[in-house]
Amino acid sequence: MKRTFLSVGHLPTLVACFAYFDLSFAVWVLLGPLAVLIAQNLNLDAGQKGLMVAVPVLAGAVLRVVNGILVGQWKARLTAIVMQLVVILGLAAAWLFGIHSFAQLLVFGCVLGVAGASFAIALPMVSYWYPPEHQGMALGLAGAGNSGTVFASLFAPSLALAVGWQNVFGLAALLLIVILLFFMIAAKDSPRFPPGKTMADYAGLLGAGDAWWLMFFYSVSFGGFVGLSSFLPIYFHDQYGLSPVNAGYFAAACVFAGSFARPFGGALADRIGGTRALMIIYAIVAVVLFAIAQGSIPVTGTLVILLVGMIALGFGNGAVFQLVPQRFGRDVGLMTGLVGMTGGIGGFALAASLGYAKQFTGSYGPGFALFAGLALTAWAGIAAVRIRWREDAALLAGVRV
Repeated sequence: MKRTFLSVGHLPTLVACFAYFDLSFAVWVLLGPLAVLIAQNLNLDAGQKGLMVAVPVLAGAVLRVVNGILVGQWKARLTAIVMQLVVILGLAAAWLFGIHSFAQLLVFGCVLGVAGASFAIALPMVSYWYPPEHQGMALGLAGAGNSGTVFASLFAPSLALAVGWQNVFGLAALLLIVILLFFMIAAKDSPRFPPGKTMADYAGLLGAGDAWWLMFFYSVSFGGFVGLSSFLPIYFHDQYGLSPVNAGYFAAACVFAGSFARPFGGALADRIGGTRALMIIYAIVAVVLFAIAQGSIPVTGTLVILLVGMIALGFGNGAVFQLVPQRFGRDVGLMTGLVGMTGGIGGFALAASLGYAKQFTGSYGPGFALFAGLALTAWAGIAAVRIRWREDAALLAGVRV
């Protein structure tokens, strides 16, 4: 008899990982909702604004590989505790001593990247608790912690206007301390957690062609999600003249849609197969980004189109991670780091290209069009591997790929 989702796994760990991931993501993209105010205070140009929000994304991408390795050596719980302490200390230092230059802002962005790397901890910690037929739902629910970007967009601009943008960092540190204490009480490593890998094992994965496909697919789905999450407050302010708070609200609506679509993307992939879901998703994303690239749509129309696009990207994030444990079941920890890394690199590329497109062409259109082209390339890639992956999946009873 097939087991129901609630009868398997470890619910306290799932909830704790969601909370840990959720607030970590809020901190990771914190510079995006504050970008308008910070840019005014530090006199940043369009390219610098793009880099300001892109550097935390890139740092988080690189550090996800580090966390993937540490998870294999220390297990997930200890890795999570250590990394969260690093972020808390960084936020506290920024609050106490302040940030007074663009260079200091970039260094601080690297510290925020540690929070973004939590992805490579929370997802494998949950994954090892759940059987193959429930991986999509379990990882979708844990991965819905990217909804933390919603809270950052909703509350950070208002708090910054009320208490000053540097004091927001102190408030974030306090919230992280609370969540860390909850995580330490509730979260446990699965008894099925595999033994640590050697560096040769890690290098061997990079020799697998399927690993690179999964990395590329996630660079488009998650890269699009996190890149837009970081940059949309700037885009709505510069393109349509919205105030920092209203730009944050518009961005929050888009991020909310993408964040909470992720579990449904995992569930959809469980039902119809991850490859079939992704073919639909990448086609929608390409159409949406090409439409936005035209730049002549009223703000309400842009909001509606971006909502559709962010929902599709959220579905894509869940669908990709339905495939990861099916292709690399004993290496989920490291693969989460590798796949998550390329997702962050995609987000860095999108945010940076939007900033430089505006600076050098006067329009955000080329940046959106470039990423739309990547979505089309991902569609072609999933079409190329789909038949082989589905044939391989026939060996796993009850799993759809």
